[in-house]
Amino acid sequence: MLLEGRAGVVTGAAGGIGRGIALVLASEGASVIVSDLDRSREGAEETVAIIESKGGTASFCACDVTSAEESSALVESSIAMYGALDFAVNNAGVAVHKPFAEMSDRDYQLVTDVNLKGTFLGMRAQIQHMAAHGGGSIVNVASVAGLVAVRNIGVYTATKHAVLGMTKNAAMEYGESGVRVNAVCPNAIRTPLLEGSPEDFTRALIEPQAIKRFGEPEEVGNAVAWLLSDKAGYITGVALPVDGGYLTGP
Repeated sequence: MLLEGRAGVVTGAAGGIGRGIALVLASEGASVIVSDLDRSREGAEETVAIIESKGGTASFCACDVTSAEESSALVESSIAMYGALDFAVNNAGVAVHKPFAEMSDRDYQLVTDVNLKGTFLGMRAQIQHMAAHGGGSIVNVASVAGLVAVRNIGVYTATKHAVLGMTKNAAMEYGESGVRVNAVCPNAIRTPLLEGSPEDFTRALIEPQAIKRFGEPEEVGNAVAWLLSDKAGYITGVALPVDGGYLTGP
């Protein structure tokens, strides 16, 4: 029970990696605000139902991470429902699969708004509260594309590099306030987004891995739970690969 008695939020938790993270955090004793867009309410409420069926505590709160007002309201929801914001996981993200020079202005705006602006707005609201209330722990979900180039998702790669930059800067600036900020960098995790990707794209992700299979969302969740917990109390500003050994490849 790494997170017993703690409360916090997971964005983009209607399915995929976000759901896997929320399930693990709840299983470790946390009260979890499961957040996603209102149009994804059905999936998010299913995440809540799974947690509750296993004896955990969770609630749904709609949030568009590209809105500063909704990002701040999400922090307030955790406080109103569970009395605290001890942790936050900024997971909401989107990718567009196209060669770099074929990305449209609209593609660029979508990916940067959700992945970069959304993470910034979430972190800002979370840190403001945590720094004023004794600290807390944040994990941003980046990607191996935040560490190396990945073909045909150039703008996504740029945003995930930027997420790691924000992670490091926030860790440096707010460590003395008791706020730890880390990131995880998954590779080929079994999600609807990845399973709907072109076959040559997924093959190129798995082939360099030392462990030649898809990872499971809960495997990312296990890494996140540890980083959020006191077991990682001396760790901040890191980018932890959860990649099946992808970065060991050529």
